[in-house]
Amino acid sequence: MTEKLLDGRRIYFVGIGGAGLSAYANVARAWGAEVRGWDTQETIFMETLEGIDIDVGGDPRVPTGFEAVISTAHAGRVPGRPRAELLAELVALNRSIVVGGAHGKTTTAAMIAYILRELGGDPSWIIGGVVPQLGGNAGVGSGFLVVEGDESDRSISLLRPEIAVVTNIEVDHHATFASELELARLFEDWLEEIPKVVRAWELPPADLDLAVPGAHNRRNGAAALATLELAGVERTTAERVLQSFSGVDRRFQLVGESAGVRVFDDYGHNPTEIAATLETARARTDRRLIAVYQPHVYERTRQLARELGDALGLADAAIVTDVIGGRDAPKPGVTGKLVLDNVPPGVRCGWAPNLEQAAEVALGWSRSGDVIVTFGVGEPWRIARAVVAGLEAR
Repeated sequence: MTEKLLDGRRIYFVGIGGAGLSAYANVARAWGAEVRGWDTQETIFMETLEGIDIDVGGDPRVPTGFEAVISTAHAGRVPGRPRAELLAELVALNRSIVVGGAHGKTTTAAMIAYILRELGGDPSWIIGGVVPQLGGNAGVGSGFLVVEGDESDRSISLLRPEIAVVTNIEVDHHATFASELELARLFEDWLEEIPKVVRAWELPPADLDLAVPGAHNRRNGAAALATLELAGVERTTAERVLQSFSGVDRRFQLVGESAGVRVFDDYGHNPTEIAATLETARARTDRRLIAVYQPHVYERTRQLARELGDALGLADAAIVTDVIGGRDAPKPGVTGKLVLDNVPPGVRCGWAPNLEQAAEVALGWSRSGDVIVTFGVGEPWRIARAVVAGLEAR
């Protein structure tokens, strides 16, 4: 693979601060493109974009001579091509591995890229989360390109990798799919076009001593190992390296510990993910477990309010903020209170419309020995950091 695949290109990323597009921007820069971008506000992923000119706030203005690549969240704001088209181009130019599915695709993709790199496979990767052991959410090498595919807008169907992985099938984007059957058909139609395929639900969980906790990570590990076998990596060698994989930022990530309270942050934003993380957290404490959740997407909140409440009920206390929008328009009567109203009896409940108030409530409730976990797609990590700072100031 040529190191400068995009030499001479000038690309302006609209939504550059997102988990996905920030990775695209880093890879495009590494492959020779001149890169600039825009987003509505500063984000945690901009920390990976040092040296790139970024416009923050207002409306995006594409510089003369630049092609615009636009994230799903900002579709229609300016003329340009969707980010899915650029990803399809990159996948077509390389030997590629694409990981899709409702849950676990970021961690599974990170496991694959990490093992390939540790074994000298020199991969490239575009991953929707910062992987400390890889030095970020994107990197460029001469081997396989490892990426996540997105089913939320059906764009995964545009990708034609050598190896495709589907971790699991569950409706997470209710504005796109009317049923799980419809989603399953999308994945099966896509897999029919791919030479080598891994269906992770057909595999037994990895029976290894992993550094990342939880039954869900044993399933992610199984998917990664099966994929690597298809890529020509000897399984026992891959297993040895997998055991040293330490995870992805915002996946049950310890943000800090003070005054006897441990504070974790997690990207989980739907019932299955929240429940899996709370079960993992519960196994690590015999004291109180406090969950703080920022709902994301109005339609998901409307459709899954009961299930989200049930999942938060695995904690001893639940704090919920209002919905963070961006992907869909507000809906009358749909707020974070819908989720809170469905938390089971016996769980202490707190309503905090914004992140600052959520941090104040969590800090006020916390006692030595507690474990606090913040959840969500938006910026609940800000809650976690504020709580840690408050604990340190006690």
